[in-house]
Amino acid sequence: MLATSSESIAQKHARYVLSPWVAQKGAQPPVIVRARGSTLYDADGKEYIDMTAGLVAVNLGHGNTRVIEAIKEQAERVAFAPPSWANDKRAELAERLVQLVGWPNGGRVLFTTGGADSIDDVAKVMRLVTGRNKILSAYRSFHGSTAGAGSLTGESRRWAAEPGVPGVVRFFAPYPYRSPFSTNDPNEETKRALEHVELILGYEDPQRVAAILIEPVVGSNGVIVYPDGYLAGLRKICDKYGIALIFDEVMTGFGRTGKAFAAHRFGVMPDAIVFAKGVTSAYVPLGGVILREELAKHFDTNVLWAGHTYSGHPLAMAAGLATLDAYRDENVFEKAAALEGPLRKGLEELARTHKSVGEVRGVGAFFALELVKDRTTREPVVAWQSSQPSAMSAFNAGLRQRGAWILVRYNFAAIAPPLTIDKSELERGFEALDGALSDLEKALASA
Repeated sequence: MLATSSESIAQKHARYVLSPWVAQKGAQPPVIVRARGSTLYDADGKEYIDMTAGLVAVNLGHGNTRVIEAIKEQAERVAFAPPSWANDKRAELAERLVQLVGWPNGGRVLFTTGGADSIDDVAKVMRLVTGRNKILSAYRSFHGSTAGAGSLTGESRRWAAEPGVPGVVRFFAPYPYRSPFSTNDPNEETKRALEHVELILGYEDPQRVAAILIEPVVGSNGVIVYPDGYLAGLRKICDKYGIALIFDEVMTGFGRTGKAFAAHRFGVMPDAIVFAKGVTSAYVPLGGVILREELAKHFDTNVLWAGHTYSGHPLAMAAGLATLDAYRDENVFEKAAALEGPLRKGLEELARTHKSVGEVRGVGAFFALELVKDRTTREPVVAWQSSQPSAMSAFNAGLRQRGAWILVRYNFAAIAPPLTIDKSELERGFEALDGALSDLEKALASA
């Protein structure tokens, strides 16, 4: 029998569903049964403003009729075609994605069902193309939870995958607010960080390194925007040693930074872009690797040892094409760029009011609040990767009580609403944040 109330759905969920990344006992996930625009609704009719676009994914907002109709039409036309077959929508979406990237000589697309599969495949592709084994990735990163993507992840969600896939070498990337390079100067941070990568390469032998994999803006580990010159410096290092540069744009792609890709926002072109989430506004699972033609042509005469049953699934292809059409026709990327000012202003006003906000940072429609016990010492509300209970539970509860969904991990909150959010909806989100920050500060004062 179909559960109808939030309480009954929550009970059934707890009984039969394993929720990711949490201990199951005592977990109280939101119960969402409907959504429209930037608003979520539970089974009892309570509204929640979606200030993180699901998981930094629903860029068009919920319920876009253009995408929904495209999925319906494709389901009636052909709902499945093996990935080794040619398909009209598959070919068209690949062409559109390559054009969107804009490499001078073009490229090709390997479709998957999501970000983690795409990371697995891009690692395999780079090893096949270069004949090299090692791949460098940053410590403060998340690339997925499969065996390969989990091994390439730097933070704690890789631990369950260990010992993991061999050949992964990690490095520290810039984090100006908590510099791993002992400096408060962003220019010096960039200089030392690039010297650090060169040092690592010297110990690992750059001729054995196939690729450097990096999120151009750190995603679920703090929404960290790298200081000027860092990504360009990585590009130069890769060119120097014949190493491929891979951007994981699963979160930053499709307008999140105010441009089609973060590569465009920061003016640094990688050799491959990993995408997912925003390509269909998360309406249908889809991911993939966009590979520069100079590398893709390797597989004209060599077998591509990669593939998935649902690669380039027709429903996902139709959703992707309709999503790209909506981005273009509704000027969504421009709307994302225009959101940067209001987001920064609203969040910085909260920082002036609340001493628990250590830093506001972000770009485009991708921001974070880093929350601290003390602004002077920058002591976080909860230690990074700590599993100990903290006052952050009061912050989370305050958001839920005030009808807001915001992704919270450890001591930061990711503010990344649908790119179509309007001013009044943003204000609702800021009001919820204001109250939840007050709850946090009360909890800190009583601790």
